[in-house]
Amino acid sequence: MKRYRAFIVPAVGLIAIAIGFLVFSLNDSLIYFKTPTELLVEPDSDARTRLGGQVVNGTIVESTTDITFEVTDGVEAITVIHSGAPQQLFQEGIGVVVEGVWRDGVFRSDTMIIRHDEQYRTRDGTYELPGSQAAP
Repeated sequence: MKRYRAFIVPAVGLIAIAIGFLVFSLNDSLIYFKTPTELLVEPDSDARTRLGGQVVNGTIVESTTDITFEVTDGVEAITVIHSGAPQQLFQEGIGVVVEGVWRDGVFRSDTMIIRHDEQYRTRDGTYELPGSQAAP
């Protein structure tokens, strides 16, 4: 019985250390974001934050240096000023996650992530699977 305990105790300790390492490593790679309602309830001024929601139709205004639009969660809307060029798939009504700071009632972003589905379409609107060849 002593031999069994001498093996189990170190094994359980190593497993606990491995699980702890995996949890902390995984936490850094997950993308957490606040919704507009959460950001307005708990503003975290001057701290880098991720804001996620839908781009409100009719609010996109582009300039030479940035793009301004509103993001909503269906309850609240926040104005976002994104510096730099937007993602290629950026458009009204699409899901977006922007990263930046909340300052003076405006969210100033420098990073943008577009949420989209897995549907791929050709220019004529037909569906095409990634890596597949079109029929002649």
